[in-house]
Amino acid sequence: MSHAYPLARNITEALDLGAKAARTRADAEAIAGGLKVDSLHTEWLNLSEADADVQMVANAGGIAHGFLQRYEDDKGAPVVAVTYWRLVDAANAKKAAKAPKPEPAPEPTDADHTDDLYFRSGRTKPSRRKRWVDPRQMDLFIEAEEA
Repeated sequence: MSHAYPLARNITEALDLGAKAARTRADAEAIAGGLKVDSLHTEWLNLSEADADVQMVANAGGIAHGFLQRYEDDKGAPVVAVTYWRLVDAANAKKAAKAPKPEPAPEPTDADHTDDLYFRSGRTKPSRRKRWVDPRQMDLFIEAEEA
């Protein structure tokens, strides 16, 4: 059985037992009503052991399942991940969509010689080691002298 995530504007609505749930974004958009589905959002709750157990048991039998996941932090305290379809007003979604785009980075000019300085040889620091030539191999390339 796949996970179903609640539709909510914030984490408190997501933890409500009566929240509508959907498996896919298309299902979420179909039942969202006049709201727009912004994203599948995850928030983290730092709870005590007892509160974490209560949250896990309370939300185990609802229509939304698998949206709560329990972890431990570095000290062993429980941390609950709550994943839900975040809803926003349609007007707020349009404002976010019309946000100004960042300007592209300026293109480098021809005066940039960084490549020439650092990469003119195969490596930035040339090897000082010379290849060893075996003197016994030299006779392979020299013609035999006539006696």
